Parts: sequence; structure tokens; C-alpha cells
Amino acid sequence: MNTPNNKRRKETRDKISKVFITLLQTKEINEITVTDICKLANINRSTFYVNYLDIYDLADQIGQGLKEEVLLLYQEERDTNHNSNDFLKLFKHIKDNQIFYKTYFKLNMDKNFIIKEYDYHLSKELYNDKYIDYHMEFFRAGLNAIIKKWLDNGCRESPEEIESILKSEYKNKNNTKN
Repeated sequence: MNTPNNKRRKETRDKISKVFITLLQTKEINEITVTDICKLANINRSTFYVNYLDIYDLADQIGQGLKEEVLLLYQEERDTNHNSNDFLKLFKHIKDNQIFYKTYFKLNMDKNFIIKEYDYHLSKELYNDKYIDYHMEFFRAGLNAIIKKWLDNGCRESPEEIESILKSEYKNKNNTKN
């Protein structure tokens, strides 16, 4: 019986995902075909379509899985409503999972990422709680740019060095309050 959570189905979906992610590193999504995936994964087209509607459904599901994994890094903070501003945890995860994050950016998942929660205390301290939407967007775009650049460079710098770069952008910020 092919139940949604059985081991064989999970293994098949994992195989399809791995092949897709590998192809995505050298091709654009619109250049990847179901036939390509089926050949490389050694599965029938019907097996692919039992699991996914099409390539874009596969990409969406992979993207959702990537998003959930990143959210798990900060689950405790969300549960306790405490922002530690611990980016080192994220940078270590990126260094250990580079293909994962390259896929995240290749699928343009970063465009869907919206900072919904922020450190209210810090925003009051640094910005008098003014124009927070703009500050959050600036931070999101800057953080994504730093991560993309780091990935493009093969994550040569340590996670600690990347965290230091990020923190240096905000160093002495409270001395320039409006």
C-alpha cells in the first residue's frame, strides 16, 4: 500500500529531490524536464507524477522544506519570543549545507522571505521605532546579499568571520541615532 508516509515513497521523493537539486546547480528551472529527472533518478514518469504535479510543484515542495529547516534553527527563540540576534547559528548551518542554500537562492525563495518579527527593544534604541519596515527590508536584502556572496565564494571565510562582517555594519549604530 502506497501511503503518503511510507518508507519507499519517502526514499523515492528524496531521490527525485536530490536529482532535481543537482540539476538545478547547472540549469535553470525551465530547462529541467521530468524526463531528465526520471532518467537520472532511474524512475518511471508515472512515479514522478504520483509524487508531484510538475517540476514547479517539486520546486515549491523543496522550497517549503528548505524554509521549514531554516525556521527550525530558531524555533526556541520563536517559542520564547526572544530574539538573540544569533546569526552565527545560521552561518554555521549555511557553511554545512551550501548546496541547500544555493538551491534556496536559485529557486528565488529569498524573495518570499519576509522579516515578520524583529527586536522591538533594539528598534526603539537604534531607530526611535521609526520606519521599521524600511529598516527590516534593508537588513533582509543586505543579509541575503552577504550570504549569496559568501556562497559564490565557496564559503571560504569562517561563519565567525561572516558574523563579524554583519555585526560591523551595525557597530556604533546607536551613536548615529536620529
